[in-house]
Amino acid sequence: MEKVTGIKSVDFKITALGHGVVNWNGPTNLAQETGTTVDNHTLPKLRGYTNLTGRVKEGSGYKYRKEPTDINFKENPLYISQNCIRHHLFRAQAFDLHYAKKTNVGQVLASETGLIRGYVVPSSQNKRTSPLLLEDFVDQLGNGNFEQFGQAGERDSSSFFSKTTFGDTQYISYGSISIEQLQFISLDKKFDRQAMEITEGEGEQVALSIQNYIKSLNPNLNPQAVFHSNYVRKGTIFEEGENGILLNNDAMAILVEHALNLIKELTIRQAKSYMYVDEVIVDFNDSSKMMRIKRDESEISEEPQSEFAAYFYAK
Repeated sequence: MEKVTGIKSVDFKITALGHGVVNWNGPTNLAQETGTTVDNHTLPKLRGYTNLTGRVKEGSGYKYRKEPTDINFKENPLYISQNCIRHHLFRAQAFDLHYAKKTNVGQVLASETGLIRGYVVPSSQNKRTSPLLLEDFVDQLGNGNFEQFGQAGERDSSSFFSKTTFGDTQYISYGSISIEQLQFISLDKKFDRQAMEITEGEGEQVALSIQNYIKSLNPNLNPQAVFHSNYVRKGTIFEEGENGILLNNDAMAILVEHALNLIKELTIRQAKSYMYVDEVIVDFNDSSKMMRIKRDESEISEEPQSEFAAYFYAK
């Protein structure tokens, strides 16, 4: 069996800076000093946090709540969910999928949403798995505090509310672009991953539209998107393949560069808070150690030392 060689993934480490909370978790049921519970305290997303103390009242089984100030920001750090990051990363096309359907999904496919973010069209079940893996952005500083607010008007028990807010923030995150998922676009129902339905002779047109889109991102390279009726994954027993489109090395290089540029230019502004990416360290990983950048940065290759791995062939 032929071994797959070359760059299997493009992994990266992200450092981001900011101030305040950009990704809230919402009102949380917590205890007051008097022992009563209230829902007027708003928490950000905190890794591993629970509002329960672990104590249970005998007889009733009531689970006691924590107080709003009972948070260790080193044990339960602030984070921005990867879902929030993905939304802002592709925010220019964030709402286009609401209008995607069987007849126009080809336009979605020939875009950064179709080729990098991934999508599902519920009405037709067409889908493309995203080659982009992102972890949550986790704060390293722990500058959280309890803040009390008051509403205008007559003072009563409903006039006051509180939030857990943050000062300066510094986030660390990791991500990876899978070359196997990036290079092949299935147009076949056979393995339940059809990106779009095609008619006879339409595959070549779809491939050309994808090729033209990728070319528009970097006219200096020679990207190719080639349709074939039977692309087979290397290492299979029966060589049973799929209709689909395969991207060449230049096409993948352009999409990888575009994805990394989106990440490097990422900013999020929410009310009084913000976050921006300060640094991205890249590893063109041709080893079998996925995300080796997390364990030992001395092992990484910041420039490609070979071509991207080829996982599929036409038969």
